[in-house]
Amino acid sequence: MTHLLPWLALSAGAAIAVQAGMNARLGVVLGNTMLGTSIAFAVACLVSLLVVVLQLARLPDFDRVGDVPNYLWLGGVISAFGVGMFYFLIPRMGVGPMMAFALTGQIILAVICSHFGWFDQPVRPINTIRLIGLLVLIAGVSLIYWE
Repeated sequence: MTHLLPWLALSAGAAIAVQAGMNARLGVVLGNTMLGTSIAFAVACLVSLLVVVLQLARLPDFDRVGDVPNYLWLGGVISAFGVGMFYFLIPRMGVGPMMAFALTGQIILAVICSHFGWFDQPVRPINTIRLIGLLVLIAGVSLIYWE
């Protein structure tokens, strides 16, 4: 199963690129980026809830919900900002450049999060190879955007 994980990750990334372009266009057609974002989140919420129901997943006890650190509830705010910016910027920059910059931002922050083990994730210290990889990534994005 583990050999499928990179392919699933690539598929997820491809899906994000396609949905970002589609939902950005939805915002343009509706004349309101945040309305397009809201509709996308509403549909995603309904689909996610449907999957929970189909999985027959047991919901957590109320006490467990109360144990969630307050800062973890801000993920939705960060998602709304990030997705809203995608849908705002794609019609102005194009899907390719926007995704290149967004992916670069994700990877840079992911490397920092991994270095410090934020959110109880495994620690992967920043080393010379990772720094070189980040610099090559930044150079590649620069070539994509500033032909």
